[in-house]
Amino acid sequence: MTTPIPFHAPTLSDLEKSYVLEALTSGKLAGDGPFTKRCHEWLNANLKSSHTLLTHSCTAALEMAALLCDLKPGDEVIMPSYTFVSTANAVALRGATPVFVDIRPDTLNIDEKKIEAAITSKTRALFIVHYAGVAAEMDTILALAKERRLKVVEDAAQGLMASYKGRPLGTMGDFGALSFHETKNIVSGEGGALITRDEAPAARAEIIREKGTNRSQFFRGQVDKYTWVDLGSSFLPSDLLAALLLAQLERAKEITKVRFTLWSTYHQELKPLESQGIGLPTIPKECEHNAHIFSLITKSLDERTKLISFLKELGIAAPFHYVPLHTSPGGKKFGRAHGDLSQTVDLSERLVRLPLFSTLTNQNQVVEAVLKFYGRRG
Repeated sequence: MTTPIPFHAPTLSDLEKSYVLEALTSGKLAGDGPFTKRCHEWLNANLKSSHTLLTHSCTAALEMAALLCDLKPGDEVIMPSYTFVSTANAVALRGATPVFVDIRPDTLNIDEKKIEAAITSKTRALFIVHYAGVAAEMDTILALAKERRLKVVEDAAQGLMASYKGRPLGTMGDFGALSFHETKNIVSGEGGALITRDEAPAARAEIIREKGTNRSQFFRGQVDKYTWVDLGSSFLPSDLLAALLLAQLERAKEITKVRFTLWSTYHQELKPLESQGIGLPTIPKECEHNAHIFSLITKSLDERTKLISFLKELGIAAPFHYVPLHTSPGGKKFGRAHGDLSQTVDLSERLVRLPLFSTLTNQNQVVEAVLKFYGRRG
């Protein structure tokens, strides 16, 4: 009997255990402790940014970004429909309207050529998602945003250790959001980070993150007492989670290298399926991805359903991904679709993700099963 293969599993080592134990015995479990500071130092150094703040989730980072964009009722924000609900929720919670635009068939990122037509006098920002750690076409997007005076928020939940023309994902727009959820490459169970490009909003972000108070300034001795000065919430993670995250960050290159080997093996072994009309991931030459997802695009929804069922019978977890937000009850209530989103609907019905995590030792079982389904193995 073969061992069941999950879709994902965390890559943990003795370093994580050591740091967590150190945090447990330090007497400092709340946010902004020594491990949080060390995570900030690592992120700032590796993202070439001086304004990174840990949050308790990527959702929190996106909500902070929406506050920093000063979104208000009646405003509109353009984004892809093919994304996680947190991207749209951050906007809707401010009373603004998510405006959903179609995606490109190659990267499944927002189609940069369709953004301008969706801009109205109410548009205030672009929320750009980097799907699977592959960058959206940022040169075009940033140029358009500058011309139209729009804020750019990068939802780089899947983007740590990936870049666009050498620039880390999440650092090119006004704000960026990272995720360290257990399904990501680098994890802390739950967790995220907000990246802020400029000094003034970075100072405000610190206040928003501390329930709208200037508490951090107080602890630095910049004010003699702290008080409520802005809208905010409790967006900090505990230092215990930061301890786990720091170990992961320090092992990030090692983890990414293993994932790349697995991703490349999938691509090489399954490439013959392209002759049968099966789509494999596309990585534009200007993008350095992080091997976050390896997906297949089947020929139809029926074929995908049968493939997932076939793999499940063999103990292999291979899920599909997002249900397009513009087709969801929440998307219809709080947002609106712009134009034809046929690519989003079609691709979302045909995409399936294969298991990919650093401790995957029986990848050959997945490859053999997929090839068998398509008649390329006995």
